[in-house]
Amino acid sequence: MTGAGDRSAGTGGGFRKVGERSVHDGYVVRLVEGAYADPAGRLMRRDVVRHPGAVAVVPVDGDEVVLVRQYRAPVEAEVLEIPAGLRDVAGEAPEVTAVREMEEEIGFTCESVTRLGEFHTSVGFTDEFIHLFLATGLRPVPHRPSGAEEEWMTVERAPVGAVAQMIERGEISDGKTIIGLLLAARRLGW
Repeated sequence: MTGAGDRSAGTGGGFRKVGERSVHDGYVVRLVEGAYADPAGRLMRRDVVRHPGAVAVVPVDGDEVVLVRQYRAPVEAEVLEIPAGLRDVAGEAPEVTAVREMEEEIGFTCESVTRLGEFHTSVGFTDEFIHLFLATGLRPVPHRPSGAEEEWMTVERAPVGAVAQMIERGEISDGKTIIGLLLAARRLGW
């Protein structure tokens, strides 16, 4: 597994990690209490969610984007998203994970997968790091859902010209999806 901190946001600015202790090891994440020293040497403690990292992919089929609507327990609602998944296969390249997730979730593979960018999701409490890709030249493959959410998710299409309005109206509220769609729009000139 590749850690979420695949990329550093910069130097520590004089802060340094002193240690950490595990508070909870969960299904996906690990909660730790970290001990850090500030530039003056004063000790501070922070709760940190350790995450294995993830990928997300914007599948474009002609003039449509293929999305999934799935139940998300933390917000207790179905959310419209781009396909995404954990980097939970040791040594697997992010672009390979992206294609695998797309096949599992929407039943498509692609001729081309292109890096759009990468980002930390919420640096105030987690080290989660997402690799974003654009997939074009979609071809159907057997749908292989993995887990309850994927079994019950629906696959939806949206015209590329409607994406910005869907974000503005709040129909798309997921951060990785918004970032991915806006980067794809910029790349493809929507």
